[in-house]
Order: sequence, then C-alpha cells, then structure tokens
Amino acid sequence: MKEKWNRFMMGRYGTDDLSRHLIGVEFVLLLINIFWKNSILPFLILVILIYVYYRMFSRDYNKRYAENMKFLSFKNKIIYQFSRQKSEMQQRKIYHIYRCPSCKQKIRVPKGKGNIIVTCPKCRTEFQKKS
Repeated sequence: MKEKWNRFMMGRYGTDDLSRHLIGVEFVLLLINIFWKNSILPFLILVILIYVYYRMFSRDYNKRYAENMKFLSFKNKIIYQFSRQKSEMQQRKIYHIYRCPSCKQKIRVPKGKGNIIVTCPKCRTEFQKKS
C-alpha cells in the first residue's frame, strides 16, 4: 500500500509550509465552529481543505513553489517586524531612541547623559535632546 501511495505521489508537489499553515487555520476554525455555530465557517473550512488537497496533489511544481515562496516572504516580514519591536523594547532600558526631524532616521542615544546634541548619521542634522 505504501508503495502504491509513493508511486501516486511521484511528480506531485506534496506538503510545504503554506499547506501546513492552512491546515492549522482549518483546525482553529474547526474549534471556533464547535463553540460558535455559523453557516459560513463549515463552507470556509471545506474550501480551505479542498485548496490544501489541490496544492498537495498538483503536478504544477513551479506554481506551487512560487506560492510557497510568496507566503514565506510575507511570513518572514511579519516575524522580522515582531523581532525588531522586541529588540527595540529591550534597548529602551538602556537607550533613548529618537527620530531625526529631517530624515526620520532612528537614532539610539544612551540614557543618563543629560542634555546632548545629537547628530544624525544619515543626513548630519544636529538637534538637542535630553537623554
């Protein structure tokens, strides 16, 4: 049986990150549907399930790969935003973070130095701030 399945799946795309995330979304929607009965949710779950199976059994490898790369790019942008915000929040304990009034570049200045003149490294604009 396993050999037949392997022969059937030969040349097909299979699972990837996008498929796994869609299955996770399906699971969450199923849990929501248990507690909150709605006529639209089962239809949405069915559509997502059909799309996941369509992607898994597709022979158009390049198109599925491009879809997965687009999804991973979007996911990585979101992860980068959250990690950057986390890093900034950790740095706020030691540094003040200001924006340059002319070019809006973020500038990190150590706390506890009193009134200082900050020079923007990007546009060389000088402005005074309290650190």
